[in-house]
Amino acid sequence: MAEILVKEKPHFHILDGLRGVAALLVVIFHVGEGFATNATDQFLNHGYLAVDFFFVLSGFVVGYAYDDRWAGGGFTLGNFFRRRLIRLHPMVLLGAVLGALSFAIQGFVKWDGTEVAVWNVIVAMLLTMLMFPAWPGAMHEVRGNGELFPLNGPSWSLFFEYIANIAYALILHRLTTRRLATVVALTAVAYAAFDLSNLSGSWFMNLGWTFADWNLPGGLLRVGLCFGMGMLLQRIFKPWRIKGAFTLCSLILLVLFAVPYVTPVEGTTHWSNAIFEIVCVAVCFPIVVQMGASGTLKGRITETLCKFLGKISYPLYIVHYPVMYMLYSWLWSGERSTEAIVVAVAAAVTTSIVIAYLAMRFYDTPVRAWLSGKK
Repeated sequence: MAEILVKEKPHFHILDGLRGVAALLVVIFHVGEGFATNATDQFLNHGYLAVDFFFVLSGFVVGYAYDDRWAGGGFTLGNFFRRRLIRLHPMVLLGAVLGALSFAIQGFVKWDGTEVAVWNVIVAMLLTMLMFPAWPGAMHEVRGNGELFPLNGPSWSLFFEYIANIAYALILHRLTTRRLATVVALTAVAYAAFDLSNLSGSWFMNLGWTFADWNLPGGLLRVGLCFGMGMLLQRIFKPWRIKGAFTLCSLILLVLFAVPYVTPVEGTTHWSNAIFEIVCVAVCFPIVVQMGASGTLKGRITETLCKFLGKISYPLYIVHYPVMYMLYSWLWSGERSTEAIVVAVAAAVTTSIVIAYLAMRFYDTPVRAWLSGKK
């Protein structure tokens, strides 16, 4: 999840708004986890593809912001990494603290009821702040379900975002457009082969959140393909003529994420869901980014909405899961009435948005401004 940092360049406000829309859909997707019986019957069942969309956006805006800075020789690796850390890491720190607080409120127990020592949680919080992942069974894997970052699950995508940024700084920005296209094409073939080989066991690519099984190579393929496609799209970008880009692109994302698990009907291939994912990632998301970057904002309401969604998008993505942990704990602890569930879900979503706004307004924005003023 990235933000355009070059002030003198035109700003893609619609892309900011779409990042916010995707973040909201992620929250709804994660609410659905509390009611799902398995990974294929979830509300907004393909909501996990929002991460792939974020990676495409990130490749586009990072390339837009930095590709032309390296040529003069005055822009260094240190400059780049400092800017990216200032953009991303303050919220990583806050997310770790909120995750530890959430775990404390739940009583310092794993999902199976096993008690966890307070010092283990402190270690997990510190390692999350350092983006040092956990592996299944590790001492700091405190929730017991194998997450890379058990105090704040979505931080796993930031782990891969950091890997993509390192690859960009060291290698990718140096590639010619033709060589970058070759890399993207080869990565697309590897991604498709991986998905169609059913290495996940469920014909999907909802991988990367754990080190178990094939998640690490799956996560690397997701960020590698999507970030690279975003970079390539930025280099060859020529705006289209399009009206209502924000509304249209938002509806496309909603429809794609809401498609149920694609179960093959009689006479069709068992690859159906994998093929749907591949089409979303390799075709639909680049088109949505192209449309969003081509569109213009008309009307104060739409402009204000896009700016607001853009500002809270990253904080919302980072802070909402500690709230979800508490929602899950409440949902799974006994029978609940429909009325109580509706109230709890509405409260969880609202609380996530409010915390995200407060974090953006009173923590992330001023901290980044302060750090940016340092030499």
